[in-house]
Amino acid sequence: MGKKESSLKQLVLSLTLITCIAAIALTVIYSMTKVPIALSQQKKKTDAISLVLKGFKGETKETKVLLDGDKDSVIIYFAYQNDSLFGAAVETYTDKAFDGTFSIMVGFDAVGNIIETEVLQANETPGLGDKIDKKKSDFPLQFKGKNPKDFNLLVKKDGGEVDAITAATISSRAFCDAIQRASNAFLKIKENGNEQN
Repeated sequence: MGKKESSLKQLVLSLTLITCIAAIALTVIYSMTKVPIALSQQKKKTDAISLVLKGFKGETKETKVLLDGDKDSVIIYFAYQNDSLFGAAVETYTDKAFDGTFSIMVGFDAVGNIIETEVLQANETPGLGDKIDKKKSDFPLQFKGKNPKDFNLLVKKDGGEVDAITAATISSRAFCDAIQRASNAFLKIKENGNEQN
């Protein structure tokens, strides 16, 4: 019996030691990668702002907006050039995607016309839903120059004006939802005159 207890104690001690070493290693790795990951994510956002606000050279002011009925805020980067509003880049999301959620950056000019879109994060089905990215299809191009006030941001199947991606209606609807959320947030702040804050 003494030998079994001794073996059990050694096993527990060994497992405890291995667990402690693994925890320390994970902590060290996390602390080493935390800053580079944050910098990479910030660069991705900065690049996306530049891509969706073509021709913009100026400064941005960040504002968060929580719309009625939403659980998360969208982030608006109001863009000013020569002390006047150039437009805004809106970091928006949808929770209606095929794979749950995705986020995009939408650029608007000063009156609310869509300049460009850029996918920030999505896990849609390869070859189908991932066509929300302009690098993979022309689907996002149909939104350029459109103003959500005048352009019905629903897929044609639902009575709107958007041509859905073939076999990826859910992703198409989700993309429209994200753009509508971005437009609503931009207009809410702009119409209240709060973009200067």
